[in-house]
Amino acid sequence: MKTNSVRNLTISALLIGLGILIPLVMPKVVVPPASFTLASHVPVFIAMFFSPAMAVAVTLGTAFGFFISTSPIIALRALSHIVFAVVGAYYLRKHPEIVFKDGKFTLANGRFQLFNFLIALLHSAVEMLVVSAFYFMGNMPDTFYSQGYLYTIFVLMGVGGAIHSLVDYNIAYFIAGALYKHFNLPIFDQATKAEKLKAKAV
Repeated sequence: MKTNSVRNLTISALLIGLGILIPLVMPKVVVPPASFTLASHVPVFIAMFFSPAMAVAVTLGTAFGFFISTSPIIALRALSHIVFAVVGAYYLRKHPEIVFKDGKFTLANGRFQLFNFLIALLHSAVEMLVVSAFYFMGNMPDTFYSQGYLYTIFVLMGVGGAIHSLVDYNIAYFIAGALYKHFNLPIFDQATKAEKLKAKAV
């Protein structure tokens, strides 16, 4: 039990470190006045394959890192990830079977991609609320106001944020699938057990 706790703490710390480092080194897709950093959400998404507690820890850790190194709006957007992280992690724990299709790991997994899409909608909706609060308080750069609320919030933060989320979760899903060949991931372990029980029942 103690070994598992130390292991989970170590993994959480590594994911938090990656969550802070990735925005500094990964390429950005710039759609003025916004920018989207490739794989910036991957550590939180990977944590969701472990447990809700780890998802919360990684979200809080990365958000804290942003609070001391970036602007408040970026930090609060990072903190808002706790909503989709908790909801998604609990759903995965209740329905681990969605990570496999016909007993196999594949990106062409309709059930997981539907889950990914719903998480992306929740992800972008909560971030839109955060950005909207700053927008109406007049704390955004002038470029955001020159483009108008509909474009900057709904198109960039909403549609753009959802696409960003979809891409990052597929990256995390691919990485998790590769890791699972050599490393135990609780959600994948549960899915494997469920598949074996299903096979025995048949």
